[in-house]
Amino acid sequence: MSNSQISSDDDERRFVLTLGCPDRTGIVAGLSGFLTGVGGWITEAAYHSDPSTGWFFTRQAVRADSVGMPVEEFRRRFAEVAAMFGPEAEWNVTDSGAEKSVVLLVSKDSHCLTDILSRAERGDFPAQVSAVVGNHRDLEQLTTRFGIPFHHVPFPKEGKAEAFAEVQRIVEGYDPNAIVLARFMQILPPELCEAWAGRAINIHHSFLPSFIGARPYHQAFDRGVKLIGATCHYVTADLDAGPIIEQDVSRIDHGYSAADMVRQGRDIETLVLARGVRWHLEHRVLVHDRKTVVFQ
Repeated sequence: MSNSQISSDDDERRFVLTLGCPDRTGIVAGLSGFLTGVGGWITEAAYHSDPSTGWFFTRQAVRADSVGMPVEEFRRRFAEVAAMFGPEAEWNVTDSGAEKSVVLLVSKDSHCLTDILSRAERGDFPAQVSAVVGNHRDLEQLTTRFGIPFHHVPFPKEGKAEAFAEVQRIVEGYDPNAIVLARFMQILPPELCEAWAGRAINIHHSFLPSFIGARPYHQAFDRGVKLIGATCHYVTADLDAGPIIEQDVSRIDHGYSAADMVRQGRDIETLVLARGVRWHLEHRVLVHDRKTVVFQ
């Protein structure tokens, strides 16, 4: 293999710029002028103009070694450009070379935890799993087999506020870029939803609101449901109604047993959650009001 075929770490490192602002003419020209002025070698560029909201969205990735400055200086210079797009503009500049951290919250179901730990170990995520917090000990041995710290926080019927305070203390000690509810069967209180806004990610089956409560797949089986799926979304105080990151479905028929449906549902949940977490960590998800724009 020749040297030209070998990618160094510098070749792979990117500064990622995301922007959402009221749509008008000249935005792309302004961005292009800025990136040209700093010598930015663009590797990805995506745009979306939303006529229903009148907003413009973009994600730009440039080779970090092409701009000849640290990300802090790049960010400072872009702030001057972003000011031209109005005070409502929402923007961010991140460095793909910066270490990222994920903390997982779990209960007893292992499928999402196992999948994320395996993907992280293989390098599928641009982040490390720093810790797992569980309200039961069922998944402790699985977690520690991957060399990840496990924190057990019991949730008694009386005293959940204290339990959530302890979870918050543990999680924020790792300063994570994402807090993933990997089938965590507790409802985050509003103050925690606010503290983790834009970082807390949840996964749930697609039967809501038709089949709520226990054994939703068995309820769906009894009704002869023909589609099952999953939704990955940001957590808000509105239960299971936060901005949607990713969804998928799978068709089933009368030949499926309830156990078959549960098994297929778990497969979909792991895939949808993995995509959502990766896109979040790669800064491909732009949130505006209750909706998302996802540049895959």
